[in-house]
Amino acid sequence: PLWLIGRAGPSWTQLVGLGFAIAGLVVGFTALGWFADTRLKTFPTFVLVGVALGIITAVVYSVAEFRKYLDK
Repeated sequence: PLWLIGRAGPSWTQLVGLGFAIAGLVVGFTALGWFADTRLKTFPTFVLVGVALGIITAVVYSVAEFRKYLDK
Protein backbone atom coordinates (compact mmCIF):
# COMPACT_ATOMS: atom_id res chain seq x y z
CA PRO A 1 0.00 0.00 0.00
CA LEU A 2 1.07 3.56 -0.63
CA TRP A 3 0.95 4.60 3.03
CA LEU A 4 3.75 2.10 3.80
CA ILE A 5 6.20 3.52 1.26
CA GLY A 6 9.31 4.84 2.95
CA ARG A 7 8.67 3.09 6.25
CA ALA A 8 11.08 0.55 7.62
CA GLY A 9 9.42 -2.64 8.73
CA PRO A 10 10.61 -5.52 10.85
CA SER A 11 13.44 -7.66 9.57
CA TRP A 12 12.96 -11.31 8.74
CA THR A 13 14.65 -12.33 11.99
CA GLN A 14 12.22 -10.21 13.99
CA LEU A 15 9.32 -11.80 12.14
CA VAL A 16 10.68 -15.29 12.85
CA GLY A 17 11.02 -14.31 16.51
CA LEU A 18 7.45 -13.07 16.49
CA GLY A 19 6.31 -16.40 15.05
CA PHE A 20 8.13 -18.31 17.78
CA ALA A 21 6.64 -16.01 20.42
CA ILE A 22 3.13 -16.57 19.07
CA ALA A 23 3.63 -20.33 18.99
CA GLY A 24 5.15 -20.28 22.46
CA LEU A 25 2.26 -18.33 23.93
CA VAL A 26 -0.40 -20.60 22.46
CA VAL A 27 1.45 -23.82 23.29
CA GLY A 28 2.42 -22.57 26.76
CA PHE A 29 -1.08 -21.58 27.81
CA THR A 30 -2.50 -24.78 26.32
CA ALA A 31 0.04 -26.82 28.27
CA LEU A 32 -0.85 -24.99 31.47
CA GLY A 33 -4.52 -25.75 30.78
CA TRP A 34 -3.72 -29.41 30.17
CA PHE A 35 -1.72 -29.54 33.40
CA ALA A 36 -4.58 -27.99 35.35
CA ASP A 37 -7.08 -30.40 33.75
CA THR A 38 -5.02 -33.46 34.65
CA ARG A 39 -4.69 -32.30 38.25
CA LEU A 40 -8.33 -31.29 38.66
CA LYS A 41 -9.82 -33.96 36.36
CA THR A 42 -11.86 -31.37 34.47
CA PHE A 43 -10.75 -32.16 30.91
CA PRO A 44 -11.21 -30.24 28.52
CA THR A 45 -12.26 -27.12 30.43
CA PHE A 46 -8.86 -25.61 31.18
CA VAL A 47 -7.35 -26.76 27.88
CA LEU A 48 -9.96 -24.66 26.09
CA VAL A 49 -9.37 -21.75 28.46
CA GLY A 50 -5.63 -22.09 27.86
CA VAL A 51 -6.06 -22.08 24.08
CA ALA A 52 -8.26 -18.99 24.29
CA LEU A 53 -5.83 -17.17 26.57
CA GLY A 54 -2.92 -18.15 24.35
CA ILE A 55 -4.63 -16.78 21.25
CA ILE A 56 -5.67 -13.57 23.00
CA THR A 57 -2.19 -12.91 24.38
CA ALA A 58 -0.60 -13.75 21.01
CA VAL A 59 -2.86 -11.25 19.23
CA VAL A 60 -2.20 -8.54 21.83
CA TYR A 61 1.55 -9.17 21.61
CA SER A 62 1.52 -9.12 17.80
CA VAL A 63 -0.44 -5.87 17.66
CA ALA A 64 1.94 -4.26 20.17
CA GLU A 65 4.98 -5.38 18.17
CA PHE A 66 3.62 -4.16 14.83
CA ARG A 67 2.52 -0.81 16.28
CA LYS A 68 6.18 -0.06 16.87
CA TYR A 69 6.60 0.09 13.09
CA LEU A 70 3.30 1.74 12.22
CA ASP A 71 3.66 4.64 14.68
CA LYS A 72 6.98 5.82 13.20
